[in-house]
Amino acid sequence: MKITHIDCFSGPGGICAGFCAAGIDTLVAIEHVKSCVDTYSANHPQVHVIHSDIKEVASDQILPFIPSRGVDLVSSGMPCETFSTAGNKSRSFYDDRQFLFREGIRIAKLSKAKLILFENVPAISTKKVSKNSSKLIVDLIIEELAQEGYENCIKVVLNSTQYGIPQRRSRFFILACRFADWKLSYPLPTFSGEIDVSAAFSGLPKVTPNTGKEADEYTSKSSQYADLLRDDKFWRRGTKKCDTVSYQMPMRHRDCTLERFSLLRPGESLKNLFERYIDEERVTLQSRRVLPNKMFIKRNYRLKLNEPSPTVTSHCLDEFVHPVHNRALTVRECARLQSFPDSYDFRGGPYIVPHIDREVQDKYEQIGDAVPPLLAYAWGKTIHQILMENNNASDN
Repeated sequence: MKITHIDCFSGPGGICAGFCAAGIDTLVAIEHVKSCVDTYSANHPQVHVIHSDIKEVASDQILPFIPSRGVDLVSSGMPCETFSTAGNKSRSFYDDRQFLFREGIRIAKLSKAKLILFENVPAISTKKVSKNSSKLIVDLIIEELAQEGYENCIKVVLNSTQYGIPQRRSRFFILACRFADWKLSYPLPTFSGEIDVSAAFSGLPKVTPNTGKEADEYTSKSSQYADLLRDDKFWRRGTKKCDTVSYQMPMRHRDCTLERFSLLRPGESLKNLFERYIDEERVTLQSRRVLPNKMFIKRNYRLKLNEPSPTVTSHCLDEFVHPVHNRALTVRECARLQSFPDSYDFRGGPYIVPHIDREVQDKYEQIGDAVPPLLAYAWGKTIHQILMENNNASDN
């Protein structure tokens, strides 16, 4: 059974990577950020990728690339900045970003999609439609889904660690269907325990900051998780095991930054250093630029080898320090935490760009904003089961 999919707000292709492994065919993707489009196209050349603001995408850009009867599924992971509570002032803003869910519904309608899958941060469930309103965005989404024929829906928050991902990342989902009698479900946990950072980084070679030397050979160490990310047959990206490491390039750090990293114990961040070093000792460290003048709560967290990482965000370069070495994480290490296959190629511009530039995302930002492919894989298997159980009743 061929399952067809349109990927809205597609980013670098995390959902498509997981869906592909689950046997779902993504036909069309829509993405506004050019660097994400470059990454998506490099990894999923079979997909028709539309580089555009989704509000400007017309039916003639989609319909020629999908079956005349429509598609099975539209996914829509609209930007989360306006909903996130993770140190982001934009949550207090009320602008058109929080209504971009309407574009996902519009694309689903014109493509005759049977199912719509919305994805966002859990905090979307408490965001109001306007400052003085008592109505929640989530209630509005469900209401407008019903108005467009997608009244049958479920909502759920899933934690990535329960799906074999070495990261404590919770995400909110709505799955909606245009058939009232279909029984909908969400992915049940596939993993009992937790994948830790040690397993996630297994096999990745050591690199030294400021050398500019990228390492491309795996070590002899391995883990079941690392083997899965190297298994291109599982990801349907080829028939063999990925045999060369990519994007294992160390960042450049000033001497004062390296000294700061050396002060961090596993599980500590910049906040802990501000608590430990006070009065004259802190002033001295600040004068030498070992400590910044301002304390950022989510900055320079040294990962623990025996635990999953905290949520990987678009700021992951600044937020995480390697659990053993005094340096920031490499692009490949961040990709491992997100469960991208090792053969995934992150294109689009330099390693780092100013974070305020929303027209370009560097490789770290692309990874941090993506849906973890293994979580998408779990959804893909569940959606396949839903369609298998219900499709025959609706085809007529």
